[in-house]
Order: sequence, then structure tokens, then C-alpha cells
Amino acid sequence: MSPSDQGDIPTNWPPGKGEAAVRRLAGGGHPPIIVMAAGVLFLVLLLTALGLVVSGRAGVASVADNEVAVKVNYLTGAKEVITTPGIKIYMPIAQEVFVFDKRSQEFTMEGRDATSNNHVSRLTVRAGDGSNFWFDSLTVHYELIPGDAAIALQDSGPGDAYKEEWIRAHARSILRDEFGRYSAVEVANPTVYNAAPIEAAKRLNEILAPHGIRVTKIPVPDPKFDPEYEHAIETRKEADQEIQRLRAEEETIVEERGQRLASVEKDKEIERQDLEGDLQKALLAAQESAIQIKRGADAAKITQVAEGLAAKAEMIERARGLEAKFRKEAEGIQKQAEALEQRGEVVVREAVIEKLRSIRFTLVPYSRDPAPKRLEHSGAKPTTPLVDEASFSNGGQS
Repeated sequence: MSPSDQGDIPTNWPPGKGEAAVRRLAGGGHPPIIVMAAGVLFLVLLLTALGLVVSGRAGVASVADNEVAVKVNYLTGAKEVITTPGIKIYMPIAQEVFVFDKRSQEFTMEGRDATSNNHVSRLTVRAGDGSNFWFDSLTVHYELIPGDAAIALQDSGPGDAYKEEWIRAHARSILRDEFGRYSAVEVANPTVYNAAPIEAAKRLNEILAPHGIRVTKIPVPDPKFDPEYEHAIETRKEADQEIQRLRAEEETIVEERGQRLASVEKDKEIERQDLEGDLQKALLAAQESAIQIKRGADAAKITQVAEGLAAKAEMIERARGLEAKFRKEAEGIQKQAEALEQRGEVVVREAVIEKLRSIRFTLVPYSRDPAPKRLEHSGAKPTTPLVDEASFSNGGQS
């Protein structure tokens, strides 16, 4: 090698080794094989590490608050659902962590063209009466079921694969079926067509739940119709509103009538209670008067009974006295009768004589009958014979 070829090589190198090194460099000598193998291995490891870091398989995974992860063990086939956020460590190559978005997603049917899996053309429905209507924009809200993330990974694949086909495959047909059950007039009534999205969400969940997806809500805007039909529906709505107004007035009138009836019934009830109070007072007064009258009657009865008993006792005593008196008189008469019976005609004559003593006789100085058999007394009062003539003629025998 000439001095000009050496360039800027220092001249103070050791003459032996420096020249040899310069000769190797200048002559293009190759490094040892072991050094080359180590460099290749290092380069492969470096590229592998960079690839693992870039692909997220470096053994460390980050799970955010709005995410859920599934750790898959390729050696055992086990799957672990991770629902708590944070840094998750795993064994590269033997294990892998798949992260899913668990936020609420929107599947929108709007416009005339499909722009993505979650944005398709508007929903057009044939009503039960054969007419057509549509929704300018209808959105189905859905989300991944966090506890079923492993099922979503198995059925849909990693990442956002669960957002691509499941909702799109079923939402349109089920919503058409549920809204198609109603006529156009019924669909125009919010109180009626609100049942359709509820039933559609129920059917969608029955299909999607086994794949780890669920529908949370389906807010439905007002449907759209052809202009003529819109006018007819608007007229119908106005008529329904008028009917509702009249029904409200009817309810108001009925309510007022009820209030008036309640007021009248209340007044009548008060009057009835007052009358009942008066009648109760009169009844109590009558009962008290009856008690007083009964007491007076009882007292009068007691008095009269006592007087009657006293009069009875007195009359009994008088009767006993009269009985004794007349018994004595009867005994005297009996004795007289016995005496008369013993003395016979003499006693009778004595009685006649005794009677005749009280009689004044007027004698006429002439005799009508030289041999009178009886005497007559002019103007004398007839007297009751003391003794029966028949018994006298029988000699006093009775």
C-alpha cells in the first residue's frame, strides 16, 4: 500500500500491528463467523421484540375503563375475561390478551347509501295496510356484554369484529317485521308504534345474546309518509286531537257533576245527620217520658193495689162481721122458730094481738051483719102478714 492510499492514517502507529490492521481494512477482510452469528441473533431478537411491542404481544397489555379484555392461554386453551382496568401481564407467545371496546355503539340507518358497517341506508317499511313509510334516521344502540367477551372473541374475532355484521344482519329485518304489524294510521300514533321497537329489541337480544352482544335501546323518531298520506294522517291527528279535547271536556263535565253530586250528597248527609240527631233527641225524650209515665203508672198501680188490698181486707172484715151478725140473727130466728114450733097457735095469736094493738079501729054504730065473720078497716094500708096463713092453717107446721 502506497503512502497516498493510506489517507489520514496516523504515522505514529506501531509499525507492525498498525500496518497489519491497515492492510486488513484496506484489503476488505471478513470478521469471524461467531461474531456474525451473534449479530444476526441479536438483530432477530431485536426485530422480534419490536414486532411484539408494535403488535401488543410483548407480555404487557393496558385495559382502559371503557374496555374489557380476554386473556387466552394457547397451551391450555383457557380464556379469562378481564373486566377491571389497568396493566395486565401475560406470557408472550404462550398467552395473548385481546382488548375489546365495551362502550355503547350506534348502528344508524340513515340516507340512501351504506357508508360503513354501522351506517346503512334508511329503514323503509311496508305497513299492515299495504302503504309504505320510512324513518329519516333510526339508530340502534348496542354494546358488548362484558362478561361474555370470550364468546364475542370466539364468534366474531378480536377487536371491532363484533361491530361489523351481527347488528347489520338482523336489525333491519326485525324492525321491518315489528313495524309492519301496524297500519299507517297506527304507526302515526306514538302510543301505538312505541311498542314496536321494544319488541324488536327483545327479539334482537334473543338472537345476539348468545354471541356476547346486547341491544340497549332503539329510540324511534316520527315516521315519514308520502305528502298525500301525510296530509291525511295530519287530518286524522287533528280529528283525534279534537276527540281527545272533547273527551277531556266530557271528563271535566263528569268530574264537575261528580263534585256537585258529592256536594249535594254531603249537604243531604248533613241534613240527614241533623234529622237523625233531632229524632234521636225526640226518641230519648219520648223514652224518658215513657219511663216517667211507666214509673207513675207503676206507682199508681202500687197505690191502687195497696188501696184495693186494704179495701179488700176491710170488706173481708166487714163481711166477717156481717156474717157473724147475721149468723146470730139467724140463730135468733131459728130459736124463735123453734119456740113458735113449741108453743104453736098461742104464739101466733099473741103476735096477732100484738099487731092489732097498733091499729086504730073505727066502729060503725050499726051492724051490717048480725053475725059478722070478719072485720074490715076502711082506708087501712095492707100489711104483710107476719105468719103465712097456710102455715097457720096447718097449725104452725112448715
